[in-house]
Amino acid sequence: MQQDSAPQRVLYVEDDRINIVLMEEVFRHLPDWQLICAETGAEALQLLQAGPIPVLALIDMNLPDTSGLELRRRLQRDPHLETLRCVALSADDDLATIEAAKNAGFCDYWPKPIEVRRFVTLLQSHLQTPLLTQPA
Repeated sequence: MQQDSAPQRVLYVEDDRINIVLMEEVFRHLPDWQLICAETGAEALQLLQAGPIPVLALIDMNLPDTSGLELRRRLQRDPHLETLRCVALSADDDLATIEAAKNAGFCDYWPKPIEVRRFVTLLQSHLQTPLLTQPA
């Protein structure tokens, strides 16, 4: 990344404080990326509507005020957020749950607990893949 470029923003939607602290520590070592955290679906929507839109959203499937599936559906109904690339995160590795997430528009499904090296590799692969043009 060029030094004059702004960090790529990643939204992490997670209600477990320990997971948030772990993710903040991972991103502390990734200076080209900026982590923004939300602990509820409502807070995530508020952050996204305030902008700027991140390049990726990591969404826990079980939030206190909504499910990750419902949050993804809400994002798809918003013309400014419908193209946001979203990855589902969950300790639930049931094939039906993974299939439901992909059918809801998640581009990937990463199991918890995260293994940091694998997580960073997956994160890099998603951030280096060309993104759809964001609406103006």
